[in-house]
Amino acid sequence: MNHGRKTLPDDTRPAASKDPRRYIVRDVSRALTPTGGFLRGFGFSLNPYIGCAFGDSGGCPFCYVRALPVARAADGPWGNWVIVKRNLAELLERELRALAGQGRLDQTTIFMASATDPYQGIERRMRITRAALERFIDYPPRRILMQTRSPLIERDLDLFGQLGTRVIISITLETDDDSVRRAITPTSPSVERRLACARRMRAAGLFVQIAVAPMMPNHAERFAAMLDGAADRVIVDTYFDGDGANGRRSRALKLGDLYQRLGYEGWFQPGAEAELMDALRQQLGRDRVLFSRAGFNAI
Repeated sequence: MNHGRKTLPDDTRPAASKDPRRYIVRDVSRALTPTGGFLRGFGFSLNPYIGCAFGDSGGCPFCYVRALPVARAADGPWGNWVIVKRNLAELLERELRALAGQGRLDQTTIFMASATDPYQGIERRMRITRAALERFIDYPPRRILMQTRSPLIERDLDLFGQLGTRVIISITLETDDDSVRRAITPTSPSVERRLACARRMRAAGLFVQIAVAPMMPNHAERFAAMLDGAADRVIVDTYFDGDGANGRRSRALKLGDLYQRLGYEGWFQPGAEAELMDALRQQLGRDRVLFSRAGFNAI
């Protein structure tokens, strides 16, 4: 189906912007990538971009993707460039049509996105994520989990409404304390803005989860009270359970040193999540509070 996509240039920057990042537009060979490991409950991942602007200038110091081969897809530090997958929507339509022809589409589960944020700033212009959602409406899979920290996701409420129960909206919110957010993830939207986004998506009738991933220093009872009205469920993950390497990746990224410099050293250790887990279970009930890998794969 023709959705009126325009041909995109090979290089682009946001109009009238002082954004120092490089944006590189490329064609790719496939849209859906078979997954496993941490995301073994999903059949495929779908990443509309390579690279993530939220990682600029240490914005997400815990992001283990910066240590993977994909982080060498362009020159320069992770976060200083983003590759736009120009032909992703067309490839996705072809692949979804093939799955439908094989009788597999109604069992297909997709995690979007595992190695980038589908609603980082360049999406306002490039609309790669929105184009993918349009293809999902034409060829609806069993389940799509849309993972983001950006309130830009609100733009696509019209399309999510058409997907209905096939979609899980997952909003990352690592802490209830905006001073912690500014110290560790300064490029991320504020705590209140992300909570407001989650509430709006939920009020629209969508299934919303909050991903406290990775958990950062917080006030457990206050955080639990905040999340109660914002999410259908909450998933808590940690630097040690969620990095796919029992904490080795997190330590290699020198997160322990960062936490010590900030005076948060007591939070960077296995088991630090126990108080928040207890508070969440008391506030929301055990069935609405999940943990780490099992939580993300509960689709």
